Amino acid sequence: MNATKIAEQRSSTTIRLHGWIKRRPLRAFFLLAYAISWTAWLPALAGFGSAPVVVLFFAGGLGPAVSALIVMHHTGGSLRDWARSVVRWRVPARYYLFALGLPAVVWAVINLELALVGEDVDLSLIPGRSASYAATFVFVLIIGGGLEEPGWRGFALPRLQTTRGPVRATLLLGALWGLWHVPLYGLGAIGPLFFAFPYTYLYNKTRSVMLCVLLHASFTPAQDHLVLLPKNHAEVTASLLMLATLTATAMVLVAATRRTLGHEHGRITVPERSVAELVGIYASAGHTGDVHRSAESPRTGAAAQHRLLP
Repeated sequence: MNATKIAEQRSSTTIRLHGWIKRRPLRAFFLLAYAISWTAWLPALAGFGSAPVVVLFFAGGLGPAVSALIVMHHTGGSLRDWARSVVRWRVPARYYLFALGLPAVVWAVINLELALVGEDVDLSLIPGRSASYAATFVFVLIIGGGLEEPGWRGFALPRLQTTRGPVRATLLLGALWGLWHVPLYGLGAIGPLFFAFPYTYLYNKTRSVMLCVLLHASFTPAQDHLVLLPKNHAEVTASLLMLATLTATAMVLVAATRRTLGHEHGRITVPERSVAELVGIYASAGHTGDVHRSAESPRTGAAAQHRLLP
C-alpha cells in the first residue's frame, strides 16, 4: 500500500469520525472522557508511583473538560460561551451560600441521625476536622475533582436537559458521572447519582460552572471529614445514612422546584448552538411556534426521544 492510499484512508477515517461526533456529541463526550481519564489513571492504578505517574493521575481528572473541548471543536460550539460559564462569578450571594453551606448542613443532619441511632457522635472532633476540611477544600478546588465540572455541568448537563428535562437529565448524568469514577472507587462510584441534584439546581439558577466547582470542593471534604465519629467506625451505618439523606435532599429539591430544578423552560440552555442547528430544531418541531421554545422543549423531534444519548 503506497503512501497516497494510506493518506486517503486516514483522511476518510478522520472525516467519518468528525461526522459521527457531530451527529452524536454526547456519546462522543462521554466515551472520550472515559478514555482520556481511565488511560491517564491506569499507570497509578497498576501500582507505579513515580512523579510523572502521579502527575498523569491528577491530569486524568481533566478528562471531562478536555473531552468537552474536543467535541466542541468538531461540532462548531462556542468556546467563548463555554469559557464564560466556567468563570462566571457574578451571581447572587445566596448561591455562594448554597454552594459553600449545603454540604455542611447535610452532614450536620447526618451526624444528628447517627446520634439518634445510638452512635457516639464526638463534637470535640470539630476543630481538627475543620482544619482537614479546609485543606481538602483547597486541594479539590485547585487540583482535585472540582476540575471535572466544566465537562459534566458546563457541557453535558445543558445538552441533556434540552431533550430530557431536568430530572431525567440529572439521573442520567449522575449515573454516567458515577461510571466515570468506577476505576477509582469501584462500587462506591454509585455516590454521584445521589449528589447530582444539587449541582443541577445550582447550575440552572446561575449558569455558572464556577459555582458548581465550589459545590464540588465543599461536598468532597464534607464526605471525608464531617462525620464526627472515630475513623473507620460505623462506616456502613454512616454510608447508609449519607445516601438516605442525600436522596431526601434530592427529593426536596425536586418537589420544591416542581420538578424544574431551577430550569427556565422556553430558554435555550446550550448557548453555542449554531443558526443551522436551530433551524433544524425548528423544522423538526413540525409547527410554526417560537424557535426558542422548540429548542428547549423535551419533545423536540421524535428521533431524540428514542436515543439515550444524542
